[in-house]
Amino acid sequence: MSRAFVKEGSGELDPLPDLPISKHPNWVTASGLADLKARLAETQARLAELRARPDRLDKLPEAAAERDIRYLEARLATATLVAPPEAPEEVGFATEVTLADDAGRTQRYRITGEDEADAAKGWISLYAPLARALLGAQIGDTVTWRRPAGAVELEILTIRPAP
Repeated sequence: MSRAFVKEGSGELDPLPDLPISKHPNWVTASGLADLKARLAETQARLAELRARPDRLDKLPEAAAERDIRYLEARLATATLVAPPEAPEEVGFATEVTLADDAGRTQRYRITGEDEADAAKGWISLYAPLARALLGAQIGDTVTWRRPAGAVELEILTIRPAP
């Protein structure tokens, strides 16, 4: 095999490219801020464990942890804590809304910050298409959520502060 295409190096990796940071304001709820801090602490602990390994031939996990730490630190630096409204009259950030669709099925969503969003829990980002359709709506209003599978009419049943 020719050595012409073999890169000799120190064994160090170049830093991985940074994760993309949203251009939107970084609003967070108290639980979202606590989660960001916990994720940072966990990632820092994981990096320390990776660096303590006796066999460190694979440096990619370390580079990934360093990249994740950069991302989390940037998100924490730009986080703006927003308290939920005490008695919301309309759907907005840090509110939880219960909806009914055309078939009468109900679903509950919480409007959160981008880093806190979790579809499995029904937590959607303030900038998600469904959240944008709901923002400003009041109890009894019907909103149209335009989605690739077709538009859906949703009735606002309840609005409350996010717990």
